[in-house]
Amino acid sequence: MSDIENIIDELLANGNPYSMSASDKKVLFDKGLKALTNLHYSKCAEYRDILDAANVNISNYINQDVPALAVRLFKEYELKSIPESEVVKVLTSSGTTSQFVSKIYLDRVTSVYQTKVLVNIMQSFLGKKRLPMLIIDHPGVIKDRSSFSARGAGILGLSTFGRDHTYALDDSMEINFEVVQAFSKKYKDQPVFIFGFTFMVWQYFIDKLKDGKNKINLPSGILVHSGGWKKLQDQSVSNDDFKAAVKEFVGIERVHNFYGMVEQVGSIYVECEQGVLHAPDFSDILVRNPMDWSECEVGEKGIVEVDSLLPISYPGHKLLTEDLGMVLGVDDCICGRKGKYFSIEGRVPRAEVRGCSDTHETAGRK
Repeated sequence: MSDIENIIDELLANGNPYSMSASDKKVLFDKGLKALTNLHYSKCAEYRDILDAANVNISNYINQDVPALAVRLFKEYELKSIPESEVVKVLTSSGTTSQFVSKIYLDRVTSVYQTKVLVNIMQSFLGKKRLPMLIIDHPGVIKDRSSFSARGAGILGLSTFGRDHTYALDDSMEINFEVVQAFSKKYKDQPVFIFGFTFMVWQYFIDKLKDGKNKINLPSGILVHSGGWKKLQDQSVSNDDFKAAVKEFVGIERVHNFYGMVEQVGSIYVECEQGVLHAPDFSDILVRNPMDWSECEVGEKGIVEVDSLLPISYPGHKLLTEDLGMVLGVDDCICGRKGKYFSIEGRVPRAEVRGCSDTHETAGRK
C-alpha cells in the first residue's frame, strides 16, 4: 500500500472529517501532497513537463514550489497517471461556451476512496442511517454508468445516502406531482434526504410551486444542493433568498449547499449550520492573490485553489479554479468543525460559465 493510501486510511479511521486543527492537518497534508506530486511526476508525462517547465526540482522541493494546475487544462489534455487498462470510469464536466469538457480518469483505488470520503463527509450532516431520498431531477440522467456527466456522477454518488430513491421530475423536466406527493405522504413523519443541483431546484421545483396550485410539504427534509449559482445570482436570488423560498414552499429548514467540482470528485466542501463552507480533513482551500499568487489573508478575496489527497489516478491534487473566494476563519466556527471555513464570491471575470445544473439541456434529456 502506498504512502498516500495509508494517509487516507488513517483519516478515514478517525471517523470525524472535521476533527483536525489546521496545524495538525498541515503536517499530514503536506506529506500526502508530496507523495501525490512524486507519483504523478513519475507516471504522467504531461504533468512532468509542466513541473519541469516551472523549474520544480523534484528531488528537493516543498509543496509551495509546485504550481496548481488550472482546471481548464483537463479540457485540453487527457491527464492521467494510470495505463488505459486500469481506467474503470471516466467522469466528464459540463460547459456552456466551450466544445470541450474535462475528462477525469479513475482507477479502482481512486474511485473507492472518493466514495469512502464522500460517505465520511456527508454522514457528518445526514447521519449514518440511509434516509428516504427525493432527487430533484429525472431518472434518465444516470443511464450510462460507465461515462458520467458531473450531474450524473453527483446524483449517483449522493444516492449512497438514500433509499427508496424517487425522482421528482419527469423526462420533460416537469414535477411529477403524483409521485412527489405520494413520497411526502409516505414519509411525512420522518427525516428525508432531498438532493438537487441549485438552479434546477429553483427553476424546476420551487418556481413551479409558487402558483399555489399544488402543495408539497416536507418539514423533516434535509436539502443538499450545489452548482448553478451563476444563473440565480443573475436573477438576484441570494443564498438567503433560496433558503427562505425552500422553507416557504416546501417547509424545509435544514438546507446545505456544497462546493465541489468533477476534477476533484469526493472532495466536497459542505455548508454548515452557520451558512459557511468547510474544508474537511481530506482537502484544503487556499485563496490566491492574482497579482503575485501569494496566499491571501483571512477576509481577503482572491482566486480559489483547491488541494485534495484523493486524486491518485490523475494529477488533480492541486487545482487552480476559476472561482473567487474568501477564507473567513480557521478552527473557530461556531458549529464546532475544525479547519478552514470560507465563502465563494463568484467567478473570475470572463471565466467560462459552467455548472452541473446550468447545462441541463445538453446533459439532461435524452
